[in-house]
Amino acid sequence: MSLVLYELCGADSARCFSPYAWRVRMALLHKGLAFERRPTPFTKIAQIAPEVSRTVPVLVDGDKVLSESWDIACYLEDTYPDRPSLFGGEGGRAAARLIESWANASISGRIVRMVVRDIHDILAPEDQVYFRTTREERFGATLEEVQADRDERLADLATALLPMHLMLKNQPFIGGDAPLHTDYLLFGTLQWARVSSPFQMVDPASPVGQWFERCLDLYDGHARATPAAAA
Repeated sequence: MSLVLYELCGADSARCFSPYAWRVRMALLHKGLAFERRPTPFTKIAQIAPEVSRTVPVLVDGDKVLSESWDIACYLEDTYPDRPSLFGGEGGRAAARLIESWANASISGRIVRMVVRDIHDILAPEDQVYFRTTREERFGATLEEVQADRDERLADLATALLPMHLMLKNQPFIGGDAPLHTDYLLFGTLQWARVSSPFQMVDPASPVGQWFERCLDLYDGHARATPAAAA
């Protein structure tokens, strides 16, 4: 039985955009594991496995049902040790925790304020109501207010990405000569932005921009096959 990955989609089921699901999808590709994708809109997530999680990704492997992208990556590493390693050893697993925390706290938190209205716009109508209500309550402002003046916030994002810019001047991937899960942690976040919004946040000619293009080309261009948001 192949693995089943539930991931978040908008009105177009071909364009899944959850940053955490993308981390898992890239991890599955890295491991060379066959899997079935099941795109799921916001208002259907609670029906997947309510006893396990009310968010995606959810991965089903036989009688195992897992949630949380980090836990899934560790499960794949430990359950399929004969496949290419996601971490390159326990030291790499520990270092990946740092990259995950940085991507979540310093990068995702900035990006969501630049794309939140754009995410709303790619959802089906019933999901738009849910998304606007929950996000405006979370931010204490309208989606339009949250996303306003995003051009002025690009410099702040560039500062947050500076460690990546400096490191990638000397190596093609965070993992070194080849990608590891550390790469997928940040890639998932930037792929979320690419699929959700036409707003360009990273200079394609920059080290991070070139790294992102290399990640899009991995596994026969798997991630690139998901269309970017149209302007």
